[in-house]
Amino acid sequence: MFERIQLLGGRRRVLFGALMDVTELKAADSNLADEKRRYERMVDGLPDGVLMLRQGRIHYANAAARRLLAGDPLQPLNAQPFLDFVAEHQRAREAARLEAFAAEPARAIEPPPRFSLQLLRAGNVLLVVELPTGESFQSRDPAYILLKDLLRAARLPDKPQQVGDGEPIRWPLLHKGSLDQGAEAARDYVQGVMAAELEQMGCDCIWLIGRPALRFAGEVDVDNCYREVAVEGLGRALAMPGLEALMEQPAAKAELWKAMRRSMPRWHIGS
Repeated sequence: MFERIQLLGGRRRVLFGALMDVTELKAADSNLADEKRRYERMVDGLPDGVLMLRQGRIHYANAAARRLLAGDPLQPLNAQPFLDFVAEHQRAREAARLEAFAAEPARAIEPPPRFSLQLLRAGNVLLVVELPTGESFQSRDPAYILLKDLLRAARLPDKPQQVGDGEPIRWPLLHKGSLDQGAEAARDYVQGVMAAELEQMGCDCIWLIGRPALRFAGEVDVDNCYREVAVEGLGRALAMPGLEALMEQPAAKAELWKAMRRSMPRWHIGS
């Protein structure tokens, strides 16, 4: 903003002002809006119903919740009292639960974990892979070359196909706002995306590659690497170290090869 001021006595005019380049601010606002739309699109496609309430009224309902409550996934439910959708003989109980929840002190929101995961398919195996750089694999990335080597060793197609729109799962989804994006929310989101993919096309085995994949896709401790684990609601998975760790620790490759040989009968060889 600029302002032209003329001094007393007809002396020279003075121009006061400041300039600010808002290009980065506009870009940040645009990125935030894109992230919000992507988050809403992913949550809206989850197979389980998701409701957000404010003062007893529905603030947000995904498609599964709209189908369950209104019988139509396109029917908006915003601002409608939640208790209107509860059976009459259960309303008193649910009203008490809402009151108790509202009376609880607000919980501190834990800092969100930060990770990037890529979902891929190789034959009848679903891969959940930690991205070492946070960005999608490029054909000459050492980590991607190692992944292709592992697939060939497992007698699986060495050109894995991207899942969905090919965009990695980057957490946190939103970089502003008060939405809880802690570890539990991250796990629910990642497993929800996997469940939606497996509902469309099943698999014989899941590869969990890297710490974030183990923690948020499989609820598996890093100590369980090199073995099969059962992931509730998703199926059997092979827990593996991250690609960077495998590159830095040659002995880990031999241990992984033993685990892969034990699990190999689970997937379709050469499909």
